[in-house]
Amino acid sequence: MNRTDGLVQRRRVVNSGNTIGQDGYSDPNGVYNDQSSGHAPDVEGNSLKDFNCNPTVDEDSDKETRLTLMEEVLLLGLKDKEGYTSFWNDCISSGLRGCILAELGLRGRVELEKAGMRKRGLLARKLLVKNDAPTGDVLLDEALKHLKEYEPPEPVQSWIEYLSGETWNPLKLRYQLKNVRERLAKNLVEKGVLTTEKQNFLLFDMTTHPLTDNLAKTRLVKKVFIIIH
Repeated sequence: MNRTDGLVQRRRVVNSGNTIGQDGYSDPNGVYNDQSSGHAPDVEGNSLKDFNCNPTVDEDSDKETRLTLMEEVLLLGLKDKEGYTSFWNDCISSGLRGCILAELGLRGRVELEKAGMRKRGLLARKLLVKNDAPTGDVLLDEALKHLKEYEPPEPVQSWIEYLSGETWNPLKLRYQLKNVRERLAKNLVEKGVLTTEKQNFLLFDMTTHPLTDNLAKTRLVKKVFIIIH
């Protein structure tokens, strides 16, 4: 009887850990995100090593390079051998800014205002700062600082334009996040996913970041394929 009680008690502790965290949150699929560690939840649900009873999955999770949403999008947009994004890709800039806002949301720093009776779309709803504690990521903290300082709150669409520098209002240009692609590429170099090279284009030298960790990109492409299908 005592053994049974002990087992029940231990199961209760695990279950409560899956749903409640002092500095984290749980999504509808039960994936816990530790905001203090600065990691977004893993799509495949492998980020929770403590609550995963499969040792094989735990080993794979330890070996897998953890990337932010912005880093994942940049990695998908980069040409593997050349190490740069297509010159014709004019969506990557605003896309990366949108990923920054989404990453802040995943880490519990910002949230959207309530939809209300009018049921406005996501881009039209205002972005509210929920927690201004630093994330530990320089790019995210810079964006969070801008969001915190700006009053009154602005819609998501406006913030994507401000952070991209695509605004006609000169007073809003100070909110632009500069050199985002290069800063993210350096992060990926530090994580061993990319490397840095100098290439000559006509009369100019250009810094490129070719892919070195093919497995990291293969995992990412597979993850996107699973989500889409």
